[in-house]
Amino acid sequence: MTAPAATPLTPYATLLGFTRYVDRTGPTKATFVGGLRKQRASRSGFNPHGQFVKALKADIAFHTGGTHLTGVVDVVKPRWRPLYQALVPGATAWLHSLGEPAAVDLAQTRDALAMLGDLPVKINPHFGVRHADGRAEAVRLHFDETPPSEESVLATLHLMARHMDAVLPHAEPVLVDVRRGQAHHMPTDAKPEQIERWLAGEAAAFRAIWSTAA
Repeated sequence: MTAPAATPLTPYATLLGFTRYVDRTGPTKATFVGGLRKQRASRSGFNPHGQFVKALKADIAFHTGGTHLTGVVDVVKPRWRPLYQALVPGATAWLHSLGEPAAVDLAQTRDALAMLGDLPVKINPHFGVRHADGRAEAVRLHFDETPPSEESVLATLHLMARHMDAVLPHAEPVLVDVRRGQAHHMPTDAKPEQIERWLAGEAAAFRAIWSTAA
């Protein structure tokens, strides 16, 4: 299900925005939500990773093992070249960890709309991967210089799993730390009910901050 267009004053978060929010503590939460609200109102925002994601998807789809990733560094705008140079080694390592390129295919994912209480959160994986043995994974990429925290990993994977029937049926959610080439999976001892209660509380606080942000 595609997320509806929200008005600037309507509390709303993307998966990235919400998981970054739960990672913060104290007054930084309010500052962060206020920034999201202003960005929503101005409809601003730019994704510098677009060409990178396309290159990674092309390497999976065409079984090329990283040649598109290597090539995109030379064609991206000069201002983004250092960023791409920092991302390519880890992304290539993760790509190789999937096994033989011919044994992996790109799978189409769909966005979904999660409701955490009254807070809509857009669930938007970057792409899906289908293995030769039939296993499928819905992949979300983490680009930040710092590794994802345990909280952001749990929040991301739980919300993706919660809506996997819409995103990519029967797939497993995976969060890939691109810079380090590390794939994060849901811990085997994770307790979904506890995670759900925790996220519901975070969502209620998010809405409260949003409604009072200047």
